[in-house]
Amino acid sequence: MVVVLLALGGAIAYGVADFAGGLLSRRASPWAVAFTAALGAGLLVVALGPVLPGSPTSADLLWAAFGGIGGGVGTAFLYRGLSSGRMGVVAPISGVGAAVLPVLVGLALGERPGALVWVGIACALPGIWLVARDPRADSASSSASGSTGVLDGVLAGLGFGAQFAALGQVHDGSGFLPLGVNQLAAAVVVAALAVAARAPWVPRERAAYAGVVCGLLGLAATGAFMLAAQQGSLTVSSILTSLYPAFTILLAALVLRERVLGGQAIGLALCGVAVALVAAG
Repeated sequence: MVVVLLALGGAIAYGVADFAGGLLSRRASPWAVAFTAALGAGLLVVALGPVLPGSPTSADLLWAAFGGIGGGVGTAFLYRGLSSGRMGVVAPISGVGAAVLPVLVGLALGERPGALVWVGIACALPGIWLVARDPRADSASSSASGSTGVLDGVLAGLGFGAQFAALGQVHDGSGFLPLGVNQLAAAVVVAALAVAARAPWVPRERAAYAGVVCGLLGLAATGAFMLAAQQGSLTVSSILTSLYPAFTILLAALVLRERVLGGQAIGLALCGVAVALVAAG
């Protein structure tokens, strides 16, 4: 049950971070918000490193850095897709990809979930897709851009999935310093890809600096997931944490009074069933 609570806590924190990041990205470059978030979180953890408990090995730090590369790639391609108006394609593909890749890695490492967990996974994947899917976001997009949206979604999903899978290899007792390495690596990758895309990433607007709040939320989410994966299975932890789009949608409905579409309501219900089944399994 502790693993379930930690993973769900990670999903909630990721959902709130995405919601806040979306609001800030309306007032500043999303690349600048993402860079500030990752850099701020990473510097905070590294600064507190000497007083934080834990003894990470070089392998732990390397896995964390690799996960940060994945997280940076995932953020970059997700934002590229969202900024191009292909949210309805990119978001669901990236959400499902972030869940599937760690499950495959967990199975390759010998994890064998029970029957109820498998049923929960079967409910979670379409649930994530339906929750993240917004056909209104594609109404202004041409069909010619559809393949680009699919590519962005696949790359984003692979990036986030790689981050989950890599952090799942960080050993218990390593402490929180690997999270700092993870965030700093993500910041470097976001900046590098923004430069390649000729997109503004240097924070200039006040809203971009407020991205630090998103970074702290993301840091809490990543830490909760890492602890869940250390104490339980990578499969269960990644599936539950990947339900974060549900919390973003719920916040948008409660705070911004955005309408929950029929498909999203079904997705929310499937996500709820998935949580119950995984917890029971």
